[in-house]
Amino acid sequence: MKHQVTAADILSPEDYARVRDEKRAAISALKQNRRVPVGPYAAFYFENYDTIWLQVQEMLRIEKGGDEQLVDELRAYNPLIPNGSELTATVMFEIPDAATRARVLAALGGVENTMELRFGNEKIAGKAEQDLDYTSAEGKASSVQFVHFPFTDAQIKIFRAPETEVTLAITHPNYGHMAILSPPIKQELTRDFD
Repeated sequence: MKHQVTAADILSPEDYARVRDEKRAAISALKQNRRVPVGPYAAFYFENYDTIWLQVQEMLRIEKGGDEQLVDELRAYNPLIPNGSELTATVMFEIPDAATRARVLAALGGVENTMELRFGNEKIAGKAEQDLDYTSAEGKASSVQFVHFPFTDAQIKIFRAPETEVTLAITHPNYGHMAILSPPIKQELTRDFD
């Protein structure tokens, strides 16, 4: 599994245009077993090389910033590719109604520090990506969060065992929800480990 998108991996705008529909369809199918809803609003989108590669290609396609933009996109998105001993996720609070979204996010300050994976006797606390502030000075949470779940070798072995049930949880006092990973999702996520 590759852990970084490089400039050499990126297709020219013309080459990407030729394969865009095919690549988007393939990665959309892949993402179906990488999305885990938790509670009424949060969804974890577990990232990997392919999801980030597509994101970078799409950003370049939309903004047309060329090589200069590519440097920024790689710096921003490469940290979200699992390093072989972790799972990484983009967490989105998907609330279509603006008033509800404002109310819910205003009550979720610090939510980035309350995400965890539980399996066997293990609990792995999520670690927020360090480059951004996910809670404003007023205590309002961002609707998009980036989180890493670092594993030890022993935890990877337990996670991979077919009989291991894995729970993904948010333990914030104003948003206490959990979800059990389905077997297809768990199996897909085990591919992120070296």
